Amino acid sequence: MSVTVGLSIQREANEPAPPSYAVMSVAGLIGPFEKAAATSTEAFAARFPLDTCVRFQSTDATARMIDPDGDMGRAIGLINAQLGRTQTGAQIIVVRTAEGDDDDATIAGIVGNAAARSGIHAFKRGGPDVGAYPRLIHIPGGWASRTQVGVTGYVVTAAGAGYDTVPTASLPVGAGAGTGFAATVTLTAGAVTGLTITDPGEGFMPGTYPLTLTGGTPETPAVVTVTVARMANPIVAALPAVLNAFLGIAYIQAPGISEQGDLDFRELHASERIGIVTPGVLVTNTAGDVVATDQAAIQIGLHIRRDFQADGRPFNPILNQPVTGIVAPTRAIEFSWLDDSVEAQQLLARQIGPLVRGEAGDDFAAAEGGFVSFAFETIGSEPIWSQMHKVRGRDFIELTVIRTFRSYFGRFRLTRQTIETIVDTVEDVLRIAEARGEILGYACRFDPNLNNPSDLRTGHIFIEAKFEEAPVFRKATLLSRPYVQAIDDLIAALSGQAGVLVEG
Repeated sequence: MSVTVGLSIQREANEPAPPSYAVMSVAGLIGPFEKAAATSTEAFAARFPLDTCVRFQSTDATARMIDPDGDMGRAIGLINAQLGRTQTGAQIIVVRTAEGDDDDATIAGIVGNAAARSGIHAFKRGGPDVGAYPRLIHIPGGWASRTQVGVTGYVVTAAGAGYDTVPTASLPVGAGAGTGFAATVTLTAGAVTGLTITDPGEGFMPGTYPLTLTGGTPETPAVVTVTVARMANPIVAALPAVLNAFLGIAYIQAPGISEQGDLDFRELHASERIGIVTPGVLVTNTAGDVVATDQAAIQIGLHIRRDFQADGRPFNPILNQPVTGIVAPTRAIEFSWLDDSVEAQQLLARQIGPLVRGEAGDDFAAAEGGFVSFAFETIGSEPIWSQMHKVRGRDFIELTVIRTFRSYFGRFRLTRQTIETIVDTVEDVLRIAEARGEILGYACRFDPNLNNPSDLRTGHIFIEAKFEEAPVFRKATLLSRPYVQAIDDLIAALSGQAGVLVEG
């Protein structure tokens, strides 16, 4: 009820809201790992339940519960080693998965199940469960680097006739010394009509082979041809859908044994949210021994450092960044700023980021000393999203708009002032990014083509926001040419000087 005589005051926050910035620098690590020696089994199990997000700071008491010499502990150590000035640690979300009876079972545990929110799908619960989503993902232990060569398909070239029982199927000796292949032949009226591959096997030689069919006493033997090929890693295959759910990115290390092996691994995977790096790195453990480990955690640490240097804004690339905390890469990769035939340039041309050694006195080396990361690209197929910092930067702006809009929905009627306020809010986010040099320019408006009376009557509007992220400076072409004008200027200057005799 309103007053009869007097004043009624109503407060309305109808001005553009200040941006609510997204958090982009929380790391997400997943896989099986062991407890530190000083931690009890009960305390470890209570702090790190299986398939559950656990958030902590990378140098706090929770981090010290993890075995520092295990894959997870080394990954955390490599992240810490990349941190910058005044940084004391990084925010990390860990998901512990069960170690299986074999590698396949362990990988299956990391892949997890979307419905059960297990494995990598547990990260989708990061926001509601621990107050943040991990947007920099790494799988320590090399589980995402492993691939197998097995049977990927078949063709029934000739169905045959007269089979009285189902024959058994096996690969010929020429397919190599692989193991595990299993398939069931389908018979229809005594003829082979199909094949159900229950286990593709592993360790075979890539190629096309005639399947060996044993038994069934056929009148006319069937001919079934199978294709043996390298298969994508199950974790990397499942990651894009998970990363898209909360707008994260991941780094995966290629096998790192050879250039060709890295290229073979690269061609099996594609995603604008995944970067591939190579090779592994050598670090020292707590006993002082030198051991090999996965280097992808380094890229996570570099992003955290670069974000921190820019107030948490993820627009800075990590190309040509110094790497600390390692004693050497596991494979020497030759680098040159000018020669595209060297291994590092060949890898870069195929969107693989090499880690290389500096060389004192070598003008063409990556640096005078130390180690340098050349990771900056995704393995996406769209050139516009080929640079990782551009993907992360656009995610940041979109997430910031989402977070800021929460203060508007349902609180105001959709009037002209409300629409102008909403457009101004988006423009404020873009204006700040342009002023900081993170984007080259923008255009923001209430789209007159998409907005229509039907949608406006239901409270739905369209806002067009166009902006271009600043790309990384990666290549320059120097046009080195003679300058004859300098000679002409010299002659003219000498000709005009007193005491200089120019005879014909």
